Amino acid sequence: MGAVLLLVVLAPLFAAVAIAVRLDSPGTILHRQTRVGQDGRHSSLAKFRTMVADAEQLKHQLAGTNEHDGLMFKIRRDPRITRVGRVLRRFSLDELPQLLNVLQGHMSLVGPRPPLADEVAKYNEVELRRLSVKPGLTGPWQVRGRSDLSWDETITLDLRYVDNWSPSVDFGILRRTVRAVVEGHGAY
Repeated sequence: MGAVLLLVVLAPLFAAVAIAVRLDSPGTILHRQTRVGQDGRHSSLAKFRTMVADAEQLKHQLAGTNEHDGLMFKIRRDPRITRVGRVLRRFSLDELPQLLNVLQGHMSLVGPRPPLADEVAKYNEVELRRLSVKPGLTGPWQVRGRSDLSWDETITLDLRYVDNWSPSVDFGILRRTVRAVVEGHGAY
């Protein structure tokens, strides 16, 4: 119900973002990726496109510039990100189309973020526990530092969520998400 309400309320914002993405750079408005969800199930995840159209091919050229200490690939000043993409990422607006994934039952509003399949292939037994719950549009590490966290901090927060889930924990994360999005710290 939360996803339906957000989709209705945010419809004008969806339209404005779609127009901005289209005008900023050539390519599709939405970017689709296969992500791994609960119990290792794969699903197609949609995001507003924040990078140049050939970003996936350019990733291999940038492999040596990864600034994250874990399995995720992150560069603070990634040259593949478009002007509009920087704004969308700072305020997490690129993630809004995932409300459709929530409606389809592939995701929840709150949970660990859904990883890429090549990341999951490198997970150890402890890290695989992240996949025991539905992935979320927001989660514990999104409200605690986002991309500025180390891999170990990210995993610790996700596993604490998995082990201690409750509706009140979800409500607390949703409430803190608004503040994290407005402040934009650690979003790149």
